[in-house]
Amino acid sequence: VFEEGAISAQYKQLIAVAVALTTQCPYCIELHTQAARKEGATDAQLTEAALVAAAIRAGGAITHATHLFDK
Repeated sequence: VFEEGAISAQYKQLIAVAVALTTQCPYCIELHTQAARKEGATDAQLTEAALVAAAIRAGGAITHATHLFDK
């Protein structure tokens, strides 16, 4: 899954970092951060992946908040 393909190995690891952050798995965060860095990911790229994860996770709260006003 993490080998070079249509999506680069680096981007796959950045995706994995974002997923690990949203699932809040400390082991996955560490493993995939190290793997992303091994593939050449920069601090800026890791930061952006983290911000995407935060936006998606917060997005769920915003979306579900609409149910507060269903009735």
